[in-house]
Amino acid sequence: MCDYSLHHVASRPAKVGDKLVSTKFINTPTGGFSAVDDANVAVCLLPGTEIAFEQDVECEAALGILPNRCVGQRLARFRQVNLDQPCVHHDALEFADGKVVLVTRLRAGQRATVLQMPANARTAEIAAQTPETRPLTVDA
Repeated sequence: MCDYSLHHVASRPAKVGDKLVSTKFINTPTGGFSAVDDANVAVCLLPGTEIAFEQDVECEAALGILPNRCVGQRLARFRQVNLDQPCVHHDALEFADGKVVLVTRLRAGQRATVLQMPANARTAEIAAQTPETRPLTVDA
């Protein structure tokens, strides 16, 4: 999903293996993810998508004058929060220690890789493949 304020930005769904970078998009107050090679297109993650950052994740300072906060972790699962509040940011990352950080609060320029999509997204992806492109499976 892409947060509500990214609806006027070109976007595409994420896929396993995508190389992402945290980005502050032009003409929007929202940060998100773009592909490393295309900063103008938002890459939208489904809840449950797992990503790995190249370095420990950093967040912007709340007031913009303090130093960046370091989360101290590299693996995260995408989720949405505050869905009952329509005009706030919903896209977030949850870390193994339970810490939840809004994606829009990430420091720009951090690189990550999509490791795994949620199971229901993978099932839909396989179903959409033609018989010629569907991988063969062998029952043991």
